[in-house]
Amino acid sequence: MGSVFSAIGRGINAIISAIANVFMTIISAVTYILVSIFDVITDILCCRCFGRRASARRTGRTRYRRYQHRY
Repeated sequence: MGSVFSAIGRGINAIISAIANVFMTIISAVTYILVSIFDVITDILCCRCFGRRASARRTGRTRYRRYQHRY
């Protein structure tokens, strides 16, 4: 009799953990999308505020320009 209740308990536990995993996947996907949108918005605002110098500093173009002007 105890093994029947144990099997039922394991089945309920498996169902609940599967539902929890689905919710966690949905929440992580929504969070990833929101963070990506926020990153795009901040990139656009930073490019508009700081102009070409900030974008060049991010991509590493300033080193090339610095060495180019030495000779």
